[in-house]
Amino acid sequence: MTRALSRRELLQAGAGVLTLSAAARRALGQAPAPLPSPAIPLDTRSLVSLIRGEDRRTMTYRALMEIDTRIAPELKRKKYVLIKPNNVSSENQLASTHADTLRGILDYLSVRFKGPVYIAEAAADDTMTGFENFHYPRLTGEYKSLQVKLLDLNAEARYQILPVLDFDLHLTPVRLAARLLDPDAFILCSALLKTHNTVVATLSVKNMCLGAPLHFAPGETSRWNDKRKYHGGVRQTHYDILLTAQKLRPFWGATLIDGYEGMEGNGPGAGTPVPSRIAIASTDYIAADRVSLEAMGIDARWPGYLLYCWQAGLGQYDLNRIDISGENLATVRKKYRLHNDIDRELEWMGPMRDLPPRLG
Repeated sequence: MTRALSRRELLQAGAGVLTLSAAARRALGQAPAPLPSPAIPLDTRSLVSLIRGEDRRTMTYRALMEIDTRIAPELKRKKYVLIKPNNVSSENQLASTHADTLRGILDYLSVRFKGPVYIAEAAADDTMTGFENFHYPRLTGEYKSLQVKLLDLNAEARYQILPVLDFDLHLTPVRLAARLLDPDAFILCSALLKTHNTVVATLSVKNMCLGAPLHFAPGETSRWNDKRKYHGGVRQTHYDILLTAQKLRPFWGATLIDGYEGMEGNGPGAGTPVPSRIAIASTDYIAADRVSLEAMGIDARWPGYLLYCWQAGLGQYDLNRIDISGENLATVRKKYRLHNDIDRELEWMGPMRDLPPRLG
């Protein structure tokens, strides 16, 4: 007896771009389709460390140590380190970078770098309130040799302009934090394993690209917010992240993704915990995010912005060209429950219908 496909399964089968969901594949015996070919093929291999354990700080340190030979040479050329946490919330610890993750990063840096080290964020709400709530100020006293400083990028208010697309596919300017475009800085991303309400999953690339746009500084009377310009439409959001990644990519140093306790369901701010107990690190943000998707059981074709970044040559997304050091992926994989709006999120994969198909 056959059954009718759900709306989600029909979306996933639409236009030959996305194959059926896992449930439909089981029912119909179909295999997943391969990734589309990149516009700019990458023949290089990338190294990603995958560490499992029971202590967040220790796992972070070990994950970075696994790729030390890739980090150390670049670190020596830089004047300071900038750690970019993911503080989408100033109150919910599950949604934001834990102080022990930062301790693991600082432990790694302490014998390799003399400082200064900035922990810098342009949070969606008040950056310094989040820093206080998550006990970041304690780190400045614990790592005096690194000269740790806490920095609100919205308050610093230094920026470069990048044109992105609005919902109508017209250009609109956004202000990106200048610190994230500084050739003197070693940029170290501190991300988390989280599902997302627009782009399926938020990891390294999403943390950097949506952490870069600024909003009004504390005390400023004008209430502008360039982050909102990235949320005009589900298809446009993916492409604008690509445009931002192309701008930021030359300045990226390394990424550490904390999966000690990931978030599933209605991420990035209102999901529930998953005890994945892993840490992932790489100097290739795209490769690190691909390994993270596998660890979360998420189809690599679904986060369009990561697919675009790979297709545009910004990093490796092909698992066959990613060397994983540490744990075997199969031993850490957990199936994360996705956002309640996943059907709508995946509509970016279907055809656009706002113009007659034979126009011109």
